[in-house]
Amino acid sequence: MKNIIKTALCAALLIGTSSCSDFLQEPVLGQENLDTYFQNEEESLKQLSGAYQGIFWDDWWQIAAPNVGFEMSTDDLWMGNTTQSQSDWIRMAHFDNPAQDGPISNYWQYRYKAILRCNIVINKVADAPISNESLKKRIIAEAKFLRAFNYFELVKNFGGVPLVLEMKLPSEVIGIQRASIAETYAQIEKDLKEAIADLPKKSEYASTDLGRATKGAAQSYLGKAYLYQEKYAEAKAVLEEVINSGEYDLLPEFGQVWTIAQNNGKESVFEVQFSNVTNYNLGGRLPVFTGSRDDSGWSWGLPTSDLENAFKNAGDTERLRWTIVKHGDDVPGETAPEGKNYVITPDKHKSARINRKFYIPRAERSVPYDANFNNLNHRLLRYADVLLMYAEASNALGDDAAARTALNKVRTRAKLGEVTASGTALRDAIRTERRLELALEFNRLYDIRRWTESNGKKMIANLFGANGSFVRYNLSAAADEYEKTNQKENSNKGINFREDRDLLFPIPHSEVQLSNGSIVQNPNF
Repeated sequence: MKNIIKTALCAALLIGTSSCSDFLQEPVLGQENLDTYFQNEEESLKQLSGAYQGIFWDDWWQIAAPNVGFEMSTDDLWMGNTTQSQSDWIRMAHFDNPAQDGPISNYWQYRYKAILRCNIVINKVADAPISNESLKKRIIAEAKFLRAFNYFELVKNFGGVPLVLEMKLPSEVIGIQRASIAETYAQIEKDLKEAIADLPKKSEYASTDLGRATKGAAQSYLGKAYLYQEKYAEAKAVLEEVINSGEYDLLPEFGQVWTIAQNNGKESVFEVQFSNVTNYNLGGRLPVFTGSRDDSGWSWGLPTSDLENAFKNAGDTERLRWTIVKHGDDVPGETAPEGKNYVITPDKHKSARINRKFYIPRAERSVPYDANFNNLNHRLLRYADVLLMYAEASNALGDDAAARTALNKVRTRAKLGEVTASGTALRDAIRTERRLELALEFNRLYDIRRWTESNGKKMIANLFGANGSFVRYNLSAAADEYEKTNQKENSNKGINFREDRDLLFPIPHSEVQLSNGSIVQNPNF
């Protein structure tokens, strides 16, 4: 992946990155610059690297931090930080209206800026004088994959969104309206199917290109898009292709998954590429953003005792230790003395817990640590997720034998016994497994929004609201002592949840205003 990282900065300089403009007012390069730039393979690949940079951008606040904020809207994370202003995160985490908050606005704007970069590649490379036709097709396929990825992230969070598929000037998108959810997914499916046709397998890339979009990644995201729409037959078929490809496998130990040593490892389907070169902002900052304030961290997005209890109730000690570190624990995998009786001061941290998955052992940290130089790649989609999606689709179609095989492969790695259940009990076991295996990896919110429970409600509506199980637990005598004691973040998180509003986030208020109403707000915001 060194080739992508090396050219990301050049591509960023080519396009430009204003920090605050609305996507409707986003300037594109002058026509002369565009017409004269795409003259060879090198220039086209540099522009493509700019599209890759758009996955997380070059700092913590555009995309990475809002992703944590979205997960704060689940039963797995508190907002967490109880020493600083909570204004950016409290309304998102506690189901008040965050329509005017910076994280929502940043996320929307930078997803569309990334889409613009993809559109430039798709439109300009098609006519570029590149003699290597196979490479030309691959570059366009990578850009289509990335465009689909960005639209998938938008539709998960906001519902149907404006579809911009060309290099549009501001005057050309005045009056643009939101596509429906179905139309947005149709475009995602189209881009991914076209990408699949021309993308190489992971094993077909040179080592310097590991981390690029692959056929398997596009198939996996297509399967996920199908699953989120309850197109179970289509999801099962495409995910089965990924499983049968032999391109991926689980790592032997769960504790290996989130390590620098396993960046782009055999379990990796797609991940954000980070570099520890300190000349440029090409590294990650989530380890700092979510880390202990007693260890140079900022303590946003801290695990709940409810999540810890889910591990304990499942007898899942292996994944618990590699997912949650609690005040006074020894940090697994940390050899430095500071990892013993690890300090997460309860008065500074709502739950006195941190996310172990994003933790980097001291010997592997970049210097300075509190900067965008850490090179723990962010796992966006891994093979365990593919297996569990396949299990879910198979169970929904009545193929419980296939579902159990995939589910138990994941459980065996976690040192848990095999599940023998069928039907609804198997469905619930798969849902629990997704929570535990993929905890704190930005999947939980979208799962609890889409899963329908036996009472006909979405799972999120049974967790939150005045009578929600998560709310009742945290306001009860049985609540965790750390969480109960530190009320600088109120333990009534979720009491304001509304089923007729909070299955999506609001469109940023600024976008609705700047569109003169052509972009319609989600209901009841």
